[in-house]
Amino acid sequence: MKKLSIWLTAILMAVGLGLLVPGPASATTSYCGLGWGSLAKTSENPTTASVTNIRTGQHYCFDRMVVNLNGPAAGYTVRYVPRIVQDGSGFTVPVRGGARLQVTLTAPAYDNNSGRPTYEPRNQAELANVAGYQTFRQVAWAGSFEGYTNVGLGVRARLPFRVFTLDGPGAGSRLVIDVAHFW
Repeated sequence: MKKLSIWLTAILMAVGLGLLVPGPASATTSYCGLGWGSLAKTSENPTTASVTNIRTGQHYCFDRMVVNLNGPAAGYTVRYVPRIVQDGSGFTVPVRGGARLQVTLTAPAYDNNSGRPTYEPRNQAELANVAGYQTFRQVAWAGSFEGYTNVGLGVRARLPFRVFTLDGPGAGSRLVIDVAHFW
């Protein structure tokens, strides 16, 4: 028993002095344990919802963009592109950052029946203030045309990301795009 006590004391002292520390993470260990990739994420389900808001947030391992809809979120494509392009005009939307994610929703930013806007950005070049974010550099409006809405997300570099939907609030839903801070 005395030997066990001495042995445990020696180990605890070594840990306390930093002599026993885990080695570096292997090359297969991802940042924050995230297993995301950087390839396109797509859902081809139709929707009757419209975009109502776009907002961002910072988290420990990633930056997040959320698109609120007034019905069920369904169809989307999120992918890295060489440039952000507006539907209809083909106009290039300038976006800051080393890489660009084009977020395309099969949901307009207007009411399908009345044509009235359901989301009108105050500043199309800056949908959200992302100053100080680790990954995001700019969130820009790329338009809503013929039932599709496009948003340009400028990021620091081509980093892993994930896309998912959440129900609520109420009868609405949210499309969530998380982009990791590192690989």
